[in-house]
Order: sequence, then C-alpha cells, then structure tokens
Amino acid sequence: MLRTGTEYLESLRDGRVVYLGGERIEDVTTHPAFRNAARTIAEFYDAKADPARRDVMAYEEDGELFSMYYKRATSAGDLAARTRCHRELAELSYGFLGRSPDYIASFVTGMSILPGFFEERAENLTAFYEHMRKTDMYAAHAIVSPQGSRDASAYQQANYENPSCRVVAETDEGVIVSGMKMLATGGVLADEIWVGNILPLSPEAQAESITFSMPVATPGLSLWSRKSYEREAVSEFEAPMAARFDETDAMVLFENVLVPWERVFVHNDPMRSRGLYIQTPAHSYGNHHSNVRFAVKLQLLVGLASRVAQANGAHKVPAVAETLGRLAAMEALIDAVIAGQIQACEEWPVPGYVTYNRRMMYAGLNWGVESYSAIIDTVRTLCGGGVLQMPADGTIAQNPELFEKFRTYWHSPNGSALDRMKLFKLAWDLVGSEFAGRHQQYEKFFPGASFIVRGHSFREAPWDRFHAMVDGILDRMELPGPVAGVPEAAE
Repeated sequence: MLRTGTEYLESLRDGRVVYLGGERIEDVTTHPAFRNAARTIAEFYDAKADPARRDVMAYEEDGELFSMYYKRATSAGDLAARTRCHRELAELSYGFLGRSPDYIASFVTGMSILPGFFEERAENLTAFYEHMRKTDMYAAHAIVSPQGSRDASAYQQANYENPSCRVVAETDEGVIVSGMKMLATGGVLADEIWVGNILPLSPEAQAESITFSMPVATPGLSLWSRKSYEREAVSEFEAPMAARFDETDAMVLFENVLVPWERVFVHNDPMRSRGLYIQTPAHSYGNHHSNVRFAVKLQLLVGLASRVAQANGAHKVPAVAETLGRLAAMEALIDAVIAGQIQACEEWPVPGYVTYNRRMMYAGLNWGVESYSAIIDTVRTLCGGGVLQMPADGTIAQNPELFEKFRTYWHSPNGSALDRMKLFKLAWDLVGSEFAGRHQQYEKFFPGASFIVRGHSFREAPWDRFHAMVDGILDRMELPGPVAGVPEAAE
C-alpha cells in the first residue's frame, strides 16, 4: 500500500491524547501548534504515492507495492535504491524532519532481516514489519528513560517511585506498563510509538527491559509536547522553517497501559532489549537514513552561506571564499561517506542479505554530531549583523510611506531590500531562532550522547588489523647487537 496524504491526515483524528502545556489538543490537524507540520507529513505521503516517482519511491513484491524504505536489500543496488528514496524524501523538508516516516520503518526493516534474534517473539517482530509496510505506517520512537530515572537505587532511597516506563503486571492478554519514555520526536504526528531501550540496562532492570509498539490513540497513553515553535511562527514569511517543519518532541506517559503479547518484542531481557539495534541491521538501516538527511540539511546550509555572502558583498573576499570552500568540502565529505556505505556494503548478518557499511555509517553519525554546531557558527559569522538590522516584520509593507523608505535605504547593489529581508529571515530561522536552537541541540544528541556514538565506532573498529600493523614494525626493530651487560642467552 502507498498511503496518500489525505488518508494520513484522516488517521490523525483518532482520539489521541496530546497535551500542550495545560491544553488538551482535540485535533492536531487543525490546531495552530501542529497543523502545518501535519500537512508537511501529508505532502511527504503524497509525494511518495505520486505515480511519476514510483520507480524511486516503491518496490513490488508478490504483486503488491510497498514504500522503498521497507525493502530488505540483497545487493548494493538495493541499498542504493533505498538511499535514493531517502534522499528525495529528505529534500522535501530540506533535511529538517529527523524522524520522518522512513526513519523507524528502516529500523524495523533491519530487524526483520534477523527475526531469530527475538527468539520466541520472532513471529511478533515479523508480523509487525508486515503490518507496517502494508499500512504504510508512520511510527515514532521513545527509547530513552527520562533523565534522573536511570539510578533506580536513588529513587528507592528517597522513597519515590521510579518514573521510567516498566512492566507493572502480566496478564493472559499481555503486559501492563506504566511510566515515561523520551523523546518521541514526531510522536504527536505518528500512528504508533515504538518503545524500547537504546542505552545499556543493568541486569537488575528486568521490568524496564520491555520493547513494544502501540498506537498513539491507545487508552492510557498520552503525549506531552514541548513548546510549539510552529504556533509562534506568524507566517512562512516570518519563520519559513519553523512554520512548516516543527516535527515536535514529546514525552510519552503510560498509565497502566495493556500491551498485547503479540506487540511485545523483548521482555525481561536487558541485554536483548538494547542488542536488537546493534546485533541486527536496524542501526545500519535507520542511521544511514540519518546520514542522508544530514547531507541534505548541509546542502541547504552551504547554499545559504553562499547567498548571505553574496548579499553582503563579501563573496569575493579571499577569506570568505575560503570559508565557503571549506563548507563545500564538508558537504562533499558526508556525501562520500554515504556513497562508501553502499560501495563497501557488508553481507551481514546472514548470507543473502547486505547492509550498509557499519563503520562508515557510525563515522558519518559521529561527524555530524561533532560538526553541526561549528557549521551553524560559520553561517552565523557570515551573517554578521545583517540578521538584526531588518525591520521587525512584514507588516511594514502595509504602510506605503514606510515601505518606500525601506525599499530605498535597505537596498544594496547585491539585492533588493525585500529579497535581503527574506534571506535574513531564513538565515535567522536556521541559526538564531528557537527552532534553530532546537536543531542545534537535536543534531548534537539525536543518536545519543557523544560517548555513545563513539562507542559504536570503538566496537566496530578492526583493532586486530590495526594492532598487527604496529606489531609488524615492532617485530622488525632489532637492536644492532647484544644488549649491554645482558648475556645473549637471556635475550
């Protein structure tokens, strides 16, 4: 099934419980805090369902069409087809939807390649994968316990209940869960929430080691959204990115929610609850999407940097040209890392299937985590005071006398006053607004804290090969004669 935008929007009117501050949101498709983002996701589905894009966006299996990001790759060509789909979809939001519908879908697709990892719940995972691709589902995830809840002993000593999502009871129908999980980016707009554990759990954390997925509209499940930047965006003129691409982040609260056994994928197994991401192709598939999305985002930022330099008349200054060249080189680098993940793909985890090169994928993640803040700071530096010297907002156009003065005095040889105003409003929404600040925080932490990201690279590195290179040189380094004062026999 290739879902349409109309079908997606209709599905959001399902009685889900969403709170924005003290307000219960009755319909996210019409509320000013979420409606534009919902329409953006609808456009995502319409673009994907467009027959003119069919060759890129879909594949056929057993006479049915499915979204390309559900394809399990058996060749480098299959991986390249997935990448093309991710890239075209990311371009719809300029890379600013980090948790678009192809993200969690890619994780679950990767897991489905190795269902045996889930042992007695293998059929549950396989059935969920089939359900996702047949309904063209949009799933978000919440796979981190709330900050402060990770030291269970501290809560016991303080006589407080640990707020982390955990199993509180078992029944014939399923498990009962209560508590919170963070951070369901896109959850307000999704069909389902995948809940699990991306951080290591202690062996004693049996109750917390639950992995499952449930519809957002499940009784007892509520989403507590952060502040909406979309609602503060008066128009697309004033905040062109926040007005359309605020995918929201939300805490998920479960209050005695029944999770049917068929929706439970891991239970009472702390090691498996985390291992399912890194011992199956889930991380490789899902975070390759993240690399592609980041590359598209960087292309926008590089283009913006160049346009700002042109608007300021600084683009021919050698130091500025050097800065722009450095940004262009960084964009080419991440694109090369993405291409390498396909070129150096691995036949893993089972014969007959291939996955993106894991070392290169993790290197791309780490590069993005380390680089985004510096990239934004470079663009901010190029902007200088230009983002602060424009009139407050577009209402100036409603006063003919003032607007004529604006056109006269804010004009430059490199652009009209209005064009410069639009450019700097876009720049501010990318480097200085609350929306921009959220993205700076997001890119720094979305794959986990930096030590977690680097830990993946440490785990995947071929240390034996590296050590052998060093040891080979050491083995050839012989002293020219016997060690002074030491008999040769001792050597």
